[in-house]
Amino acid sequence: MSIQKRLTLLFTILTGGILVFFSIMVYYSASKNRLAEFYITLEKEAHTKINLLLDTQLDAETLQTIYLKNREILYEVEVAIYDWDRNLIYHDAVDIDFVKETPAMLDAISENGHIRFVQDKWQVVGILFTFEREQYLITAAAYDEYGYSKLASLKNTLLLGLITALLALFFIGKYFARKALLPVAEMTQEARKISASKLDLRIKAGNGHDEIGQLALTFNQMLERLEKSFESQKQFVYHVAHELRTPLSAIISDLEWNLESERTRRETLRSLANTLADARKMAKLSGSLLDFAKAGYDRSEVNFRNVRIDEVLLDASQQVQTSNPDFKIDVNFEADMENEEAVTVWGNAYLLTIAFSNLMENACKFSPDHKCHITISHKGSNVLLAFRDKGIGISEEELEQIFTPFYRGLNKDFASGEGIGLALVQKIVQMHQGRISVSSILNQGTVFSLELPNILQSNG
Repeated sequence: MSIQKRLTLLFTILTGGILVFFSIMVYYSASKNRLAEFYITLEKEAHTKINLLLDTQLDAETLQTIYLKNREILYEVEVAIYDWDRNLIYHDAVDIDFVKETPAMLDAISENGHIRFVQDKWQVVGILFTFEREQYLITAAAYDEYGYSKLASLKNTLLLGLITALLALFFIGKYFARKALLPVAEMTQEARKISASKLDLRIKAGNGHDEIGQLALTFNQMLERLEKSFESQKQFVYHVAHELRTPLSAIISDLEWNLESERTRRETLRSLANTLADARKMAKLSGSLLDFAKAGYDRSEVNFRNVRIDEVLLDASQQVQTSNPDFKIDVNFEADMENEEAVTVWGNAYLLTIAFSNLMENACKFSPDHKCHITISHKGSNVLLAFRDKGIGISEEELEQIFTPFYRGLNKDFASGEGIGLALVQKIVQMHQGRISVSSILNQGTVFSLELPNILQSNG
């Protein structure tokens, strides 16, 4: 069932329920009022009859004649009067008596002084009346035909009004539900036009202040992120294809050259060495791309645990120096190593090792002395790391681009690389809820500064 139908039915049911409750209360109140008013009428009629009989000394036959004539026109009140000894001294019409007075009824009147009850829709009152020190028991009964007729008319009016109101509420609710959901229908139509090739399209947000406007704004923000992500993926695929094409072309050329004709052993070895170098470059590039993809995982999908930064630094330093014996890594521990929690982060040791290794290799590659100076300390709830070199530096124009995947600046002629390392480092640091910044002076050196929250903050 659509939201529009659900809203319409819900509105009709709730409002109709209120109207039904209101109608029941009106009918119940009218019924109670009719009952009370008719009891008062019966009591007045009873007092009138006994006053006519005892005070004015009007004879009983005349009173009975009046009752019988009025009864032909409308339901007259039927009155019976008894003395204290339970002797009947007056009755409007004994032969057509509808409510029979019983000893129990007369006893109840004498004991309570006043009774009221309903018998087959006839209302009955009993009154204890005193006249010239004599007590009399009076009963008055009648059928309120006019009152019941008014109640029946009221019930029919309420039912007709309720049915009419429910129909009107249904169509009104349907109209307003369609009106309220019209922006959603328009958003749906606009969203259907959006595809992978049309991510630049946006949904109209109206004034942006109501819930639907906020939904449209949120959806547009998601589209912006998707557009950037798709564009980044396109660029990524383009750069991957470009970077892989060069070594692949070189390998193919070397192999074709070897197959064209016989070569000397020296030429063959030189060609194989070139092929091996290109293959190693491809392997390194593939490894970097794999690490870059891992760093793009959702934080919840990566295995995190308590990791000591100083131990990760030493492992990364050992790996870099094993692969590059001429690289020198100088690690200076400014932090209090006895406070283990201060230099322990909630993270992934493998990814952190990759990040630190990339920063160390960059520092050594672009420094004439192939040396990287590292300091580790802590401040409050953060572990602070600084990777310094005395290399060629980075220009201010290039600083804004160095974390872009596959970007290589003017220093690409100084040392080889794939342009993935720093982008990978940034992703890993962000995954660990940290920050990375860089400062550099041309021909003097570069400093990469990292802040990682220790376990006191991460677990808090």
